[in-house]
Amino acid sequence: MKIKVGDKLPSSELFYLDQNNEVKKIDVLNLCKNHKTIILGMPGAFTKTCSAIHLPGYIKDYDLASQKGIKKIVCIAVNDPNVMKAWGENQNAGSKIFMAGDPFCKFTKAIGAEVDKSEKGLGIRSNRYTMLVENSEVKKIEEEKKTASCELSAAESFLKNI
Repeated sequence: MKIKVGDKLPSSELFYLDQNNEVKKIDVLNLCKNHKTIILGMPGAFTKTCSAIHLPGYIKDYDLASQKGIKKIVCIAVNDPNVMKAWGENQNAGSKIFMAGDPFCKFTKAIGAEVDKSEKGLGIRSNRYTMLVENSEVKKIEEEKKTASCELSAAESFLKNI
């Protein structure tokens, strides 16, 4: 990844579905403005490790994150907003996790997290990472060496050390 601790997040539009199922755009900077935010970078909705470990861990440990001053948890994957909403519903994310799509890979490429998963039929995706952001500045980041791994970026590990 090219983004590092101390860097400011780049301005980049993400897409989500609102309560009326209308597609909305939001700049990642607006999601992280004036508070502590955790950003979960995932290769894709409904993929094995993302659905079994990464996202469910943060749903389960939402209260612990809140106790540590986290005001928002944002899950970003290189998927469209319809898929992200369906995945959030499937995982019972509710209001705990803001599910945002990066369908054109703009944010993912801007932070240097893109990986080519074409051999698995996925195309260009995001590497797996978890990032602590305060007022749009990166305070901590844990990136996995392989997208199938979720150890450093898992809720249990990441939240313990913030």
